[in-house]
Amino acid sequence: MTTAEALIAFTIAAALVTITPGLDTALVLRTAAVEGGRRAFLAGVGVCVGCLAWGLIAAFGLGALLAASETGYAILRWAGAGYLLYLGGRMVLGARSGFDGGVVAEGGQGVGTSARGWFVRGFATNILNPKVGVFYVTFLPQFVPFGVEVVSFTVLLALIHAIEGILWFGLLITATRPLARALHRPGLVRALDRVTGGVLIAFGVKLILDARRP
Repeated sequence: MTTAEALIAFTIAAALVTITPGLDTALVLRTAAVEGGRRAFLAGVGVCVGCLAWGLIAAFGLGALLAASETGYAILRWAGAGYLLYLGGRMVLGARSGFDGGVVAEGGQGVGTSARGWFVRGFATNILNPKVGVFYVTFLPQFVPFGVEVVSFTVLLALIHAIEGILWFGLLITATRPLARALHRPGLVRALDRVTGGVLIAFGVKLILDARRP
């Protein structure tokens, strides 16, 4: 896989993950409906900065591991494949009929939250979630082509994901009402879960079959 192919594949895969409804989407939609577009955008930026922070952590840790140990890379590859198969299988078999936008309201305290507070809340949503870190460590290595500098390329991938997140949240905020209605349609949420789950399973299988060390 060339560098260009890796970037295109990651951009598509990360976009699918980004648009799948979850806690981050619920946070931004709920904030847009209650607090307005500016604060919702700040919450979305906070979420993306949290993702980028995890990406940086994963990049430097991953780079050190890959540079130091063939065994460590093999362990990471198998652990990553198992995690992706598990996560993808859960999404395919347990596809949701909807998602709860109220889970982020935290007792209805959002109305009094400052604009800066929404940024912090969005950031904390991801940086305090170790699953995001595990996801980055397992997902990003599949898109690191042979021969590139691991740390810088992984940081680039994390940056692409963060930019996609900001663009997606901007779209959500711009079209809050129609998109909110669409994302509450059981069929659409199930389809997004199953498509994303299938993509994760495919990447997990690819990770098992691809024994090359980047």
